[in-house]
Amino acid sequence: MLMIRLARFGAKKKPFYRVVVIEKERARNGRNLEVVGQYNPRSTPAAVKLDHERIAHWVKSGAQMSHTVDRLVKSHPAVAPEPVG
Repeated sequence: MLMIRLARFGAKKKPFYRVVVIEKERARNGRNLEVVGQYNPRSTPAAVKLDHERIAHWVKSGAQMSHTVDRLVKSHPAVAPEPVG
C-alpha cells in the first residue's frame, strides 16, 4: 500500500520535511517513489509547498494520506491560475 507522508530532513533541532509518496512498510526516510511537496514548520509563517496535481494523481491511484499531510492539503488548497486577457 502506498502512503503520502512526511519524511524528516534537516539538522538536529532544525527539522524540515518533504511530502513523499512511499510504500507504507518502508522506514520514514527510506527510498520514496516521488517527492510531492515540502513543509518547513520553523519559518514564520510555516512554509508549505505542495504539488496538488501529483497528490491528486497518487490519491486517485490508491495512495492514502497521513493525518498530517491531509491537514496540510486541506489548510493550503491549490491556487487556480489567473486567466490571461
